[in-house]
Amino acid sequence: MQAINASVGFDRKMWRQDIRGSLAHAAMLAHVGIIGADDEAAIRDGLAAIAAEIESGAFAWSEALEDVHMNIEARLTERIGEAGKRLHTARSRNDQVATDFRLWVRDAMDGLAAQMEDCIRAFVQRAEEHAGTIMPGFTHLQPAQPTTFGHHLLAYAEMLWRDRGRMLDARARLNADCPLGAAAMCGTGFPTDRHMTAAALGFDGPARNSLDAVGSRDFAMEFLAACAICATHLSRLAEEIVLWTNPAWGFVKLGDGLTTGSSIMPQKRNPDAAELVRGKTGRITGALVGLLTVVKGLALTYAKDLQEDKEGVFDAAESLTLCLAATAAMVRDMTPDVGRMAAAAGGGFSTATDLADWLVRELKLPFRDAHHVTGRLVAKAELMGVELTGLTIMEMREVEPRIHEGVFGVLSPAASVASRRSFGGTAPDNVRAQVAGWRERLA
Repeated sequence: MQAINASVGFDRKMWRQDIRGSLAHAAMLAHVGIIGADDEAAIRDGLAAIAAEIESGAFAWSEALEDVHMNIEARLTERIGEAGKRLHTARSRNDQVATDFRLWVRDAMDGLAAQMEDCIRAFVQRAEEHAGTIMPGFTHLQPAQPTTFGHHLLAYAEMLWRDRGRMLDARARLNADCPLGAAAMCGTGFPTDRHMTAAALGFDGPARNSLDAVGSRDFAMEFLAACAICATHLSRLAEEIVLWTNPAWGFVKLGDGLTTGSSIMPQKRNPDAAELVRGKTGRITGALVGLLTVVKGLALTYAKDLQEDKEGVFDAAESLTLCLAATAAMVRDMTPDVGRMAAAAGGGFSTATDLADWLVRELKLPFRDAHHVTGRLVAKAELMGVELTGLTIMEMREVEPRIHEGVFGVLSPAASVASRRSFGGTAPDNVRAQVAGWRERLA
């Protein structure tokens, strides 16, 4: 029973939040006259001493005391005597753990949002450096249209900005309600001031319903959902880095600090950092599914099942912290092979759309007719084993007699990229303008 019941092995991560909540609760108890000023001072000094013990590693955690709350309270009573026993007046472990957990998740949200912003800065910096670096763009992982490396990187900046927004939105909802003072489930008969404790802990106000306060964990679900979406975005980039660093692609190189070797093959430079970002996404998504599954069958209010809410959250936060740090490091470290990218950008008939657009602009063909003519020209070039630029004007006129020499001005990847000047397009000047906008936004 002790083994299955104890949570101190993992919930002691919340000791800072537990002490912070207890300090706020003690101050409120003294303010409304439930405990004396001397008791409140003794509690404050005792908790400060316990915090120092935990920081130094001298604190003796006991599984027999079940959780972080009882461990700290028992040690407080050892240190200050009767005053320590008064601390738990007008609260329960139910509202205590709900409060501690919210405080811990809120701190994690702040840290992760800051990391996301740092990662965005890395994308923006490299996008500025490579606003005009041409590379192939893909749909279905097949050559589609030329783009720029800067434009590609800014796509991930956009994703992470939304991830940051999701995290901050979730934080706002979490912060609306402080559970402290809801007690076991129905509030308390003592004349407490829950607005005071909510303000002391940085919440917008106290939770309005005591049953919801102790029985709900949607703030943790929303946190995990935000983590899982962010991790999924990082995993997409990680997959691209795995492909790009493969010598068959050769688009980028990572330094020795972010790759590993092989125990038997001396030539290997494995992109393990990227692979682990990709792999850790599974456990983050798993934590979300796990918590949803734990809570889905729980009648109000508290049940011991909710002890299972924390380990997945702790692990997901730690995993996403590592993933964001690794991603920012890889983005700052990667060295693009500009020549290799540019050469690849011209393959796979990637300027076929530019040819179709040219036929519409210059020859006034309806787009569907232009699409058909372009398809025939692509088939002709494929049969001859050349790119579109390898066709002569006479060979093109066999398909469409009105084609003239001006067509060659749109068939290079550089011309294709430069022409994409519509808002949000890949033209280098657009990318530079977006970089400027990002710098203003991040400032």
